[in-house]
This record gives sequence, C-alpha cells and structure tokens, in this order.
Amino acid sequence: MRFTSEHRIDGDVLERRFTLGDIPGILWTPASAPTSAPAPLILLGHPPLGLHRMYPRLAERARHAVADGFAAATVELPGSGDRPRWPAVDQARADLRRAMEAGEPVGDDIIDALVLPLVDRAVPEWRAALDALLDLHGIGGPVGYSGGVISIGTRLAAVEPRVSAAVLFAGSLVPRVIFEEARQVTVPLHVLLQWDDEGNDRQAALDLFDAFGSEEKTLHANMGGHTGVPQHAGDAAARFLTRHLRP
Repeated sequence: MRFTSEHRIDGDVLERRFTLGDIPGILWTPASAPTSAPAPLILLGHPPLGLHRMYPRLAERARHAVADGFAAATVELPGSGDRPRWPAVDQARADLRRAMEAGEPVGDDIIDALVLPLVDRAVPEWRAALDALLDLHGIGGPVGYSGGVISIGTRLAAVEPRVSAAVLFAGSLVPRVIFEEARQVTVPLHVLLQWDDEGNDRQAALDLFDAFGSEEKTLHANMGGHTGVPQHAGDAAARFLTRHLRP
C-alpha cells in the first residue's frame, strides 16, 4: 500500500488516497491521533461507476462513519474508474441495456456474465486491501462491510472471517450461485431495500434475504426509487454497525 495524497475534510476527518498495487483506494480516519484502542474498520462498498463519480456519496458516508468512531475505506472496482476497461463486462452491460430497453426479461446468462466476473476479482482485492489496512497504526478490528454490490458483499461476508457484520444495499442483479453462497453467511446483517427501485428485481432481493444463513438479519424496506433512501434508514444502519462493531 502506498499513500499518494492526504487532506482534511471538515477539519476532523483525514482523507488519504492510496494505491494497492495498481488498485486505487481511499481511507478516512479521525484527523487527530487515536488516544485509546484502534478504530474498528468499515469497508464501503459501491456500484461499479468509478470512485470519481461515487466520491460525494462515499465521502458523506465516511464522514458519518468517522463521527461514530470508525475508520472507513474503499477501493476502485475492477473495470471501473481509471482501471483498465473490461471488454467482456462492457459487453454484458450492453446486453443488459438492450434487454431492458426492449422490455425483455434479463436472463441468467446476462446476469452471470455481468456480475460473477466482478465478484470473482473484487472479493480477493477487498481481502488484500483489508490485510494492508489492518496493518496500519490506529486501525483494528472488528471489521464491517457496508454498501453494494450485494453479490460482492455476500461473498465477502461468506469467505472473510474478519468481517463481523454487514449492511447490504439490495437492488443489484443477483446470480443464482450467490443465493447458494448466501446460506454460508452467518454474521449479523442489516439489508436496505428500496421498494420501488425501477431497475432491479424486488423479488430477487427478498429471496436473497430469505437465503441468508444469519441468525440475526433485518430487512429495512422503504418506499421510493434507487437513490431515495431516507435519512432515518441510514441512521438505523449506522446504529446497527455501532452495536456490533463497538459494543
């Protein structure tokens, strides 16, 4: 991990950009040196739209996380932002747009081609980032995951023992194999679902929630479209992470 820049946000949050090999990322921590135990870490998931485009929303989530006593970090997803383009996934995105514009069902072949390669590459990268982040002074466990893509969050929660709790943003297209992997997830879960998300399959989100093997799992559904998550839903997710990562 190599830090490439740093600056303060609102005076009390230190934002540092880094590269992990050729993977860009951002780390947010309290600006003052820690005076007690290392801060728990929240990994901020996001859709594959590029860190530059997602930055305002990620920085806002990070500010709230740091205010609650956490460190927060994210990495650029494969094929997004300044990372090399991924022709196979670009083709799958084009096939998805064509099917949706034509009003046709989105078949499993399109979903698998779009999502599974991303999950296969992204999850090992998240785990490598976690290795590096937990080696830094002032950051420790436990670790939480918060955000999407829900298939990435599902696999990460299933295979990474350092993830102790997860807030998952429902709405992504979900391959069938991820439903099977969801049964292996046992950490506490808080799932956010926008009921009227026009671009995603509500029933698939409900079926995935049902498949999770966690004894503690909460579905927080709200009326509204993809970007209409109300403030109180975000507050409830923050309380969930505080309860499990800062008992």
